[in-house]
Parts: sequence; C-alpha cells; structure tokens
Amino acid sequence: MQEEYMESEVELWIQDYKEGLGQFEEKLPSIARSYMDFTGACFAAGDIDQKMKQLMALGISLYAQDEYCIVYHTNEAIHHGATEQEILEVIGVCAAIGGGAVMSQGVTLVQDCLAQLNTKH
Repeated sequence: MQEEYMESEVELWIQDYKEGLGQFEEKLPSIARSYMDFTGACFAAGDIDQKMKQLMALGISLYAQDEYCIVYHTNEAIHHGATEQEILEVIGVCAAIGGGAVMSQGVTLVQDCLAQLNTKH
C-alpha cells in the first residue's frame, strides 16, 4: 500500500512540473522551447548513455537540493534502466561530495580566517 501511495505522489510531482512548464511555455514559448530543445540535446544518448546522464543529473539535483529535479531524474534513471543499487551509490557519492565540500572549506578557508583573525585579536 505504501508503494502505491509513493508512486502516486511521484506522478503528481512530475505532473505538477509538466503543467508548470506548459504554463511557462504559453507565456514565453520561444524561451521554453529553446530550453526544452537544449535539455533534450543534453540528455540524448551519446558517448555517455541516457541512464548515466540521468544518474549524473540525479546526483547534481541531490547536491543542489532541487526536489522536483530529484523526483524527475530518479524516475528517468529508473526508466532508462538504473537499478536501486546504482541510485543508492549516487546518493553515497553525493553525500561524500557534500561532506567533502564542508571539510575542504573548513580545513582551508575557515582555518585561514581563524589564523588571520586570531593574530588581530
């Protein structure tokens, strides 16, 4: 029962996004179409397949904390054959990068600030 609810919720998020994009397209059709053409070209299969592109997009969406993109690209990754394990590994890599960003800034920039500011006080 829980899975059915979650699936419906995911579908509603995607529908909400598509409806919003449709409304935007009515008001600014050339910009909306240009954006959709651009993203369509970016996600087309090339040297990197569509599954990998969707997993990359999911990771970026997670890092950016963009809920609509998280839902959309999770759905698209599954649609293009991503397994649950692959998606979970993306989450792990993003957690490492997110934590890594905090650590790298903390051990460099913050410590540099502390060193400089402590000499003034």
